[in-house]
Amino acid sequence: MKDYEFQTLNGPARLSALFADRDRLLMIHNMGGGCRYCTTWADGINGVLRHLEEAMAVVLVSKDPPDVQRRLAEDRGWRMRMASHGGGPYMTEQSIGEGNYPGAVVYELEGGKILRRGRAPFGPGDLYSPLWHFLALAGVPAEEFTPQFHYWRRPQKMDDGGENLKD
Repeated sequence: MKDYEFQTLNGPARLSALFADRDRLLMIHNMGGGCRYCTTWADGINGVLRHLEEAMAVVLVSKDPPDVQRRLAEDRGWRMRMASHGGGPYMTEQSIGEGNYPGAVVYELEGGKILRRGRAPFGPGDLYSPLWHFLALAGVPAEEFTPQFHYWRRPQKMDDGGENLKD
């Protein structure tokens, strides 16, 4: 594997540096702040992040610049490290699907070399977000549910009268 360069809030970082003194790295491919599905997967991964980090380094990568990634992470409460591939060579050469496709890749450092151990795409109904399994348990097919960035429904009656209310 090439030792690709990414951008972080602390400046450029090579793939090898993202291992953070670990032998394994789970790289989450995220399409960026414009994808509700990718946000849902990252929400779920964030929930088990401490467990994952006991076994390996974890980094979420997207095409978004580091400052945009950080704002989304703060809004969602994500604790994972992030890096931007900026749509460059890493994503065009290592994508799991067509173009900027979501998924997970595990890399391993062995003898100073970076090896790709395994990879899997993300998609509605997959094994990588518990949301799909709970929906299936309730009889809600994945194709009938679209995750949202934020959930709020206007009450039929607003206790404050509803003046100046914006959706």
